[in-house]
Amino acid sequence: MRMINNLKAEPPIFYDDFRHMISVTGEKYGDKIFAEYDEKGERKSRTYAEMVENVAALGTALYAAGLAGKRIALIGDTHPLYLMSYISLLSTNSVAIPMDKELSPEQVVSFLRYAEADGVIYTPSMNALFRRPEFDFLSVLIPICPDEEDTPSERLIPMAEMLDRGREAIVAGDDRFAATPLDMDKCSVLLFTSGTTGTSRGVMLSHRNLISALNASTHSMAYGDTATFVSVLPIHHTYEMMCGELGVMAIGGSMLVNDSLKHVLKNFASYKPNTLILVPLFLETMHKRIWDEARRRGLEKKLRLAMKVNTILLNLGIDRRQKLFGQVTGAFGGKLTSIVCGGAPVNPEIIKNFYHFGITVLEGYGITECAPLVSVNSPGKVRFHSVGTPVYGCTVKTDAEDGVSTGEILVKGPNVMIGYYKDPEATAAAFTEDGFFRTGDIGHIDGDGYIYLTGRKKNIIILSNGKNIYPEEIEEYLSDLSMISESVVLGRRKGNEEVAITAIIVPNMEDPALVGKTPSQVYDAVREAVTAVNRRLPSFKHIADIEIRYEEFEKTSSRKIKRYLVK
Repeated sequence: MRMINNLKAEPPIFYDDFRHMISVTGEKYGDKIFAEYDEKGERKSRTYAEMVENVAALGTALYAAGLAGKRIALIGDTHPLYLMSYISLLSTNSVAIPMDKELSPEQVVSFLRYAEADGVIYTPSMNALFRRPEFDFLSVLIPICPDEEDTPSERLIPMAEMLDRGREAIVAGDDRFAATPLDMDKCSVLLFTSGTTGTSRGVMLSHRNLISALNASTHSMAYGDTATFVSVLPIHHTYEMMCGELGVMAIGGSMLVNDSLKHVLKNFASYKPNTLILVPLFLETMHKRIWDEARRRGLEKKLRLAMKVNTILLNLGIDRRQKLFGQVTGAFGGKLTSIVCGGAPVNPEIIKNFYHFGITVLEGYGITECAPLVSVNSPGKVRFHSVGTPVYGCTVKTDAEDGVSTGEILVKGPNVMIGYYKDPEATAAAFTEDGFFRTGDIGHIDGDGYIYLTGRKKNIIILSNGKNIYPEEIEEYLSDLSMISESVVLGRRKGNEEVAITAIIVPNMEDPALVGKTPSQVYDAVREAVTAVNRRLPSFKHIADIEIRYEEFEKTSSRKIKRYLVK
């Protein structure tokens, strides 16, 4: 099937830093709406001029309050003022600490203490959390939209007040936000990969890492100021932040902030985006809806016939996809032409089907330690089954030995992290002698530079929604249960179903709770105990299935389980 490129735009700007980005976008796009969003049930919007003015106001307020250069966490829902705060922190030599809003209160406390955070900026859904006494160690709380019971004080300063303070300081002649040199190579963002401080790693990214990734993102695509998006992914993800939020601003695009996962498809239809940035779970949901609707209306055979006709037409250089599949794409607003998809592998058949419908899926590959971009299929250069070619400034190779095509993917470039927080040993182990970062992913690179992933060296489980799960963390919880002798946690996919976290468990038959029990009773008892463990974990880490085995796992001489033998 011949590939026809329907994505074209003027070459984007290379930005020197994030101050440069906001200066340029503010001047070029001014009163253009950058984002529409819901706040406490009310639809609001922010223009580029407002975003830029707010960045400078908050940055100046941080200097005036003695917070510039401090460690400030960010947590909550996607919101323009969250993004504004992120840019302000990067532009004041501060350290931004984006946090997953799905973490338990105990985990949030643990992470913030470990990171030695000075304060936190948060959206309305987190207001009640930060009224808890466990967070008294933080010197400043900045709610973006406080509740009535959030009484302002020297410690609790609403975002509106911070912005007012910054504006007043600017009028009084405070130019530190624009005049203070940026340290491009110090830690600017601290990201925790997953889990608790006992198993998680803090990835340190510099201003240079981030601006390099942003430039690589915009130059790998063919998007300009006519691009419209719907933001659906969590903003604390580097993928969403760099490609979605900052990427949209960098090209002068516009977006609607999705208010609920329940409303995703409805918001696609109403806002009519021409571009989306997704993880495979959303792509799979959209694909399933197309075929379910075709079957419901008795049009499945007609749709498949149209796809065969489309193949012939495309091979002749004739593009009639909009006419053939207008009803299909109408469910997503009718203007959607491309989807950037990353975070987990995508079924190539889904990519091919979307291309038939006139929607180009650009599959990419990244990892948090690379801020996160490594490679992507660029418009007009899509290669099925591949995650594309390295992004601008990024060098990729494998450690495959002579005569072997497959090896670990190794990356070098200005996007690669400074290192792991408080972990020099892990940092040293993460790099080769010649300075390449070890991704832990297995694959090969063809003669044209396209990267193909074939497996994962690390044990990490990647769910369909892009969430990364470290099995060792969950196994640690299970090891606390006396009725469990040992366990291995892995991801299982049954047929075409989503990946499910599965625990293979060897029960301790000497435990009083299991003595004399039948296999069925053992299963029920262990299942109940696992359910209790799930209550202590964020929902995306819940163990969906368990399997009982009565033979000990095979181990190495050092008594480590040979995980690769567990299927």
